[in-house]
Amino acid sequence: MSIAPKSQVLHISEMAGYQEGAVVSRQITKAEAGNVTLFAFDKDQGLSEHTAPYDALVHVLEGQAEVTISGQPFQLNTGDAIIMPANQPHALKAIQKFKMLLTMIRA
Repeated sequence: MSIAPKSQVLHISEMAGYQEGAVVSRQITKAEAGNVTLFAFDKDQGLSEHTAPYDALVHVLEGQAEVTISGQPFQLNTGDAIIMPANQPHALKAIQKFKMLLTMIRA
C-alpha cells in the first residue's frame, strides 16, 4: 500500500474506488503520532465491532453509513463526522456506498 505524495494537492475521494462486495482502503499518511486512511465501502459492507487504543475521527466524504459506538447507532451522511472514543467498541456499515477518511491520533 503506497502512501500519498507530500506537498501535492490530493483529490482524496478519488484516491480509492469502490469494489463490488468489498471494503477498499488506502493509507494517505502515516507517522508515529498517528495516521490518516481513506476507506471506500460497497453497500452493505462494513467493519465488525472492535476496539482501538486511540480516539479516531470518522469523516464521511460521500454516501451514508451507520457507525455504532458502545451499542448506540449513529447515521452519518456526506460531510458528517464523529469521534470514536478510545477503548469503546465500535462498528461501521455502509447503508449505501460510502467513502470515509479515518484519522487516528496516538496519545
